[in-house]
Amino acid sequence: MVYQFEDKEQLSVAAAELFVKQAREAVQQRGRFTVALTGGSSPVLMHKMLSESPYAEQVPWDKTFVFWGDERWVPLTDERSNARMAQETLLDQVPVPAGQIYPMWAEGTEPKDFAVRYEEILKEHFGEEAPRFDLILLGMGDDGHTASLFPHTGVLRERSRWVEAYYLEPQSMYRVTLTASLINQARTICFLTFGEKKAHALHQVLEGERNPEEYPSQLIAPDEGELLWYVDKSAAAQLTDTP
Repeated sequence: MVYQFEDKEQLSVAAAELFVKQAREAVQQRGRFTVALTGGSSPVLMHKMLSESPYAEQVPWDKTFVFWGDERWVPLTDERSNARMAQETLLDQVPVPAGQIYPMWAEGTEPKDFAVRYEEILKEHFGEEAPRFDLILLGMGDDGHTASLFPHTGVLRERSRWVEAYYLEPQSMYRVTLTASLINQARTICFLTFGEKKAHALHQVLEGERNPEEYPSQLIAPDEGELLWYVDKSAAAQLTDTP
């Protein structure tokens, strides 16, 4: 389902409301809320809203478990770190227990070894063969990538692993990511997409021919869960079937 908003602020309000709704329902039904955050600029305004009234008081933070969809393999002190951004804009301002926050980084570990460990952490947390996040937030790049599922990379074809690490040549760095097969098991997946630079890729992902090697966001297609696209007017400019 595609929801169009006038601008980034309206989109972020809707995203904050979705976060609160999913958190409260998950705790009511299953006793805890498990979320995977996204990096980049997409969630920053939503984070700010969630850290303040009226939203901050509505989230059961003590029963919230925070993971990430992907990460650059850089220390948590690095300005490129998704986890650092989330800590500064949200997690440092709300009472989530530190032991319930799982950044995609560990000192003195190789990225591929860490990916194995992160998958083990997920198995310990979910205690089931098919883990289902309550909410996974995603962004989309100008090239149609999401998480660290970049065009024409081997990770796009991964079907058995839940977490993968690989060296991304164009960026000269390792990335760690949840795989598409794991993301697609979530109860709710929400893309936060805004800005005119995203318009072409969004059109291709939603209305173009199926070509996930070129536009990896097309891989996100849950069988049972809910898939939401929150887009602003600028990002939706090339869509022919506008909501």
